[in-house]
Amino acid sequence: MLLAGCTSDEEPAQTPGLAERGTVLTTVKAERQDLVNKISLAGKVAIDPVFGVVAPIGGEVRYVQRTPSTKPAEEARWVATVWKNGQPREVTIPKGSIMAGRLMEDRSTVAKGMPIVSARHSGYGIVADIDSAQAYRISGAVSSVTGQIKNGPGPFKCKPKGTIAALPAGTIPEPPPTTAPTTGASGAPVAPVQPVEEAPAAPGSEATGLQLVCTPPTTVTLINGADVTLEVVTGKASDVMVLPVEAVAGTQGKGKVDVVDDNQNRKTVDVTLGLTDGKVIEIKKGLTGDETIAIPGPNLPTADAQPGQGG
Repeated sequence: MLLAGCTSDEEPAQTPGLAERGTVLTTVKAERQDLVNKISLAGKVAIDPVFGVVAPIGGEVRYVQRTPSTKPAEEARWVATVWKNGQPREVTIPKGSIMAGRLMEDRSTVAKGMPIVSARHSGYGIVADIDSAQAYRISGAVSSVTGQIKNGPGPFKCKPKGTIAALPAGTIPEPPPTTAPTTGASGAPVAPVQPVEEAPAAPGSEATGLQLVCTPPTTVTLINGADVTLEVVTGKASDVMVLPVEAVAGTQGKGKVDVVDDNQNRKTVDVTLGLTDGKVIEIKKGLTGDETIAIPGPNLPTADAQPGQGG
């Protein structure tokens, strides 16, 4: 007996499936172009903003043992020294600022670029929060910052202060107590000294997140809390090799790309990265420019893509 199943004249719609791991979906070749690393940040006017000062070299930090002045520095003020191989490097806070706190214990071993001192700019400044996706694009030397206050003064230069790194809480140690002599020069007891009421210890500085602090010219009229747009430029390059950021694993320093051969096989190679505008990224070393590159690049899977994790 012949059994026949029911059939339909219409072909059922098929749900598109994910491509197998390793399947090359898109490829691209490197191009050459001029590049500007430019980032827009939202900030606010603030009074006496806190910023961080970093270690100029790696070594052991020794803080200056004196009570910090409460008056703004009239010139760069020495606040610490980093020692390496018997050689000292001074750490200073800039003119117009006040020492706000120590960020490390005295005699700690520190790395180059690590925040070790917090300082407080005296007067108005502008503070803009930075998210982690922007941090490495700004972490190098900032070449220029331009600000514009919402419904206020037009574009003006804004001088960056300190590091963009997040800061731990800063501390100001209490000065050592002074002791009065118990006997006179002849050995006779002296009259008791009335205790002197000491000034309260400085509170230090609070912890901060990733942020950029800059100071506008004194000719710009500022209102505390006003919204500001900042345009940050960290570098420019002419006629450089670039790839789309989606093709590169990494966005700063070292990265990796997948080179695709004629048989659609991938080979992961190391590249040295330069500037990025968020759309393309400079390739300094590792490619000739003739290679075919896979998109997406060989990024690690994100945490929410791991199996066995609940949604």
